[in-house]
Amino acid sequence: MRSSILARALAVCAAAFLGQAPLAAHAEGKISIAQQFGIGYLILDVARDQQLIEKHGRQQGIDIQVEWASISGSTGMNEALLAGSLDVVSAGVPPMLTLWDRTRGRQNVKAVAALGSLPNYLLSNSPAVKTIKDLGEKDRIAVPAAGVGFQSRTLQIETARVFGKDDYKRFDNISVSLPHPEATAALIAGGSEINTHFSSAPFYYQALAANKNVHKLISSYDILGGPATFNVLYTTQKFHDENPKTYKAFYAALVEASEIIKADKAKAADIFIRVQKSRLAPELVRRIVEDPENDFTVSPHRTFVYAEELQKLGVVRNKANSWKDYFFEEAYAQPGS
Repeated sequence: MRSSILARALAVCAAAFLGQAPLAAHAEGKISIAQQFGIGYLILDVARDQQLIEKHGRQQGIDIQVEWASISGSTGMNEALLAGSLDVVSAGVPPMLTLWDRTRGRQNVKAVAALGSLPNYLLSNSPAVKTIKDLGEKDRIAVPAAGVGFQSRTLQIETARVFGKDDYKRFDNISVSLPHPEATAALIAGGSEINTHFSSAPFYYQALAANKNVHKLISSYDILGGPATFNVLYTTQKFHDENPKTYKAFYAALVEASEIIKADKAKAADIFIRVQKSRLAPELVRRIVEDPENDFTVSPHRTFVYAEELQKLGVVRNKANSWKDYFFEEAYAQPGS
């Protein structure tokens, strides 16, 4: 699926280079959605399994064709979205804000909905490292996208708070881009240069359970002042405006998916295992879904903290006045921050 999407993106770029018109957005009644991997995308798994987009499309009087794709990392997501190969993509709040900032007045990328408030834990297996003040040149921090991803940006906010704004990139030089599974394996095994990992669910659950030396230094909730949105969905102004019925059905499907999760968490856990073909123990998946720290909601929580802090650091140039500046108006029906 990813290769076909990238091929379409290259075709769009080639057409633009040759002076041809770029591919148009999907006609009303079609939507292509890309998600990353992990339980943070449970709302999408439920919407897909229960065919909720199709259901709400019929209520709008249209048959919606849904195309699902899986892409690892926000860079590929953003490239495919801007090339017109995907209609809706997903990533952490900081990558979405960066694209919102860079496309203002052009593609006008904005968020569709949150996918839930789930913490990330900064873990270490080194007894000498108890807070980020203990991290030094010999330590290595594993993150999915060093310097630019959700975990790195969150750590930069805390670093600026502890060491000062001018030193917010202090830990970029000891950060290593490594997928969560590999980073978790390194942390559990020990003995490698990777002794710290900014980890998401289910990986921090696994690491804490498997190695008694692994401990939490700080969580994203600690840094942001409480429960905060992890991942969001976002799209272009063009898709939003040219496909009003499809967009409305999509948003309604997300809301219903979140309600299904809250009403029957055991069912939601089973859906995740089935859709993702997960090899995780069902007991662990249920534990994660039922953990009160994890709130699978479409309402954005504390995203504006990111907007404010990243603007102060110069990562985001444009200043947002509220969370509504970078979300499409359909999201305003839900409480947000």
